[in-house]
Amino acid sequence: MPIIDHSSAPEVPWRPNYRKWDITREGDGTTSSSVSLSTVGVGTGAPLHTHESDEIIVVLQGTLRARLGDVVADVSADHTLVIPPNVPHGFTNEGTEAARILTFFPVQRPFEQTHYLEGEPPATHS
Repeated sequence: MPIIDHSSAPEVPWRPNYRKWDITREGDGTTSSSVSLSTVGVGTGAPLHTHESDEIIVVLQGTLRARLGDVVADVSADHTLVIPPNVPHGFTNEGTEAARILTFFPVQRPFEQTHYLEGEPPATHS
């Protein structure tokens, strides 16, 4: 049974002022899911995009302005975004402090199934 120390997770180059660590990765015992921890700086976020699988984003700290389809809402700590496959979504930290989020996917390499509708892919996937 793998127990993963988040402080030992490798940081993945992502976006300016947006830090991401892959908590699970191939070879750790997971076969069909992925989890990452991110710190989203004020004024940054993810441009509008879709995934071919579900995505779950748990806000641990701060507030994100999230767009899910045609709905825009502020999502704060202790709230979860449930994003169905192929639904356009994105978010920006418009708060006054960095936001911390956990992101879950039911696949190991979700960004191979990501389609950007606005903006550019992150550094690792450009």
